[in-house]
Amino acid sequence: MSKPSLNELPQFYRKYVEAVSYDDLIPGLIGSGNETIDLMKSIPEKSGDYKYGPDKWTVKQVLTHMIDAERVFAYRALRFARNDKTELSGFEENDWAPEANASNRKLYKIIEEYNNVRASTVDLFASCSEEMLKRVGTANGSQMSVNAIGFVIIGHETHHRKILNERYFS
Repeated sequence: MSKPSLNELPQFYRKYVEAVSYDDLIPGLIGSGNETIDLMKSIPEKSGDYKYGPDKWTVKQVLTHMIDAERVFAYRALRFARNDKTELSGFEENDWAPEANASNRKLYKIIEEYNNVRASTVDLFASCSEEMLKRVGTANGSQMSVNAIGFVIIGHETHHRKILNERYFS
């Protein structure tokens, strides 16, 4: 499936999808994932606990947040693809980040986990028929298609890669 139009998305997610340079979902998930792996592999272990401000997340917290968010979005996509009409709750990223045990983890293990999660995400979306990708569900009070969720995953990741490059490693 191709990139959704912005009017198909809740306002909050439009900035993420606008940042996506890929036009097709599966190549986008794979390409964006490779870009993220390249960035992660370039980070020295000693930089994992760096944060650019007192109330900001560490590098490891940003990376584990990316993994957590992808899991949440993929779960939503799975529920919607399976035609589940149950409205799903949101999640509070600022409550989750300190609970991810990021500072006690090695970067190489975070990279392995990310790689595993992304592979699972690609498999999930690749298993969907066109009809399934068009299905819409509600999470956190907003409706979105399965396809749109896939592009939000790519855009959310792109957003955080940009933050890491500009604010942590510039």
